[in-house]
Amino acid sequence: MRSQIKLGRIFGIEIGLHYSWFLIALLIVFSLSSQFHAANPAWGTGAILVLAVITAVFFFVSLLLHELAHSLVATANGLPVREITLFALGGVSQIERDPASARLEFWMAFVGPLTSLSIGFICLAATQVLGGSSSDPWSAVLSWLGYINITLGAFNLIPGYPLDGGRILRALIWWKTGDVDRSTRAAARVGQAVAFCFIALGIYRYFTGSGFGGLWIAFIGWFLLQAARESYTRVGLAHTLNDVRVTDVMKRGCPTVSGRLNIRDFAEQELLRTGGRCFIVVEDGEIAGLVTPQEITQIDRSKWPYITLNDVMRPLDELHAVSPEAPLSSALDAMGRYDLNQLPVISDGHVDGVLSRAEVLNYLQTHAELGAKA
Repeated sequence: MRSQIKLGRIFGIEIGLHYSWFLIALLIVFSLSSQFHAANPAWGTGAILVLAVITAVFFFVSLLLHELAHSLVATANGLPVREITLFALGGVSQIERDPASARLEFWMAFVGPLTSLSIGFICLAATQVLGGSSSDPWSAVLSWLGYINITLGAFNLIPGYPLDGGRILRALIWWKTGDVDRSTRAAARVGQAVAFCFIALGIYRYFTGSGFGGLWIAFIGWFLLQAARESYTRVGLAHTLNDVRVTDVMKRGCPTVSGRLNIRDFAEQELLRTGGRCFIVVEDGEIAGLVTPQEITQIDRSKWPYITLNDVMRPLDELHAVSPEAPLSSALDAMGRYDLNQLPVISDGHVDGVLSRAEVLNYLQTHAELGAKA
């Protein structure tokens, strides 16, 4: 999941928000306002709203600390972390590679719930220091933060992959069997079972009067089910791509265009006429960069006659290229990491072709059809 709003960097890790974060932030603020008003109606509407906003901000700070704990353990062990994204269901650390050992997987997973539980108990202890009175605004804020973080930590310890508890389970099975694929399959199956339990519980609670709360539990279950199924599928995909190289799937050859061509002529003479998705831009006989429809659609159409391909192309030194002999799985990882639809395939300074998501999907579809018939 990619963030749409960038907040900055912490310890070199980019922090961002997904648009769905605003939905859950509003729901939390409204929910807290109702709770604070019910407990202390004398506080006044303005004071209650301010307290609800402050509490919601602190809650998302605690979510960020949870994800930072995962990320810092990863970076300390040589695993790059691209960014942390906060979204409707919490947060996610986008770690670029899987851990190389069961021990590292265990600690990367365990440190998140441990952080949330620690924050929760610290908040409850601070509440007691302040006297624990429900009429005191800061006691009310700290009390809610304490219980919600303890709940969050306990929830994440549920052995439903890809929750932290599911990753802990995966690490333990991996340590016992020495087989990372087998451990992922087993943890994903448990994750699916847990997800079905959440869905069933949510539906039951909805029809027994819980209303939105029951639907929310069912939605969390549905989210976990999709994630667990995706993890299970990814293991099978990895096996399918084990011995496949980029050269086996890529589209050979790539049309070239002059960098001096303006966007309007390029669209009319090349894009619309050929339906091509990727073009090599040349300047004085040398490869200068790459241009795709993605770069063109970002430019206002009225400016097309006045802007050349040299102005919008991705320069050669900025391209994320792969070699023909690279494993297809690593190329797919690069596409996901950099959010790309195409990768140029370069060997000895020469462009041999282009690998696109479409070619990969066609290969997988053909493989699946032949496998089913076999």
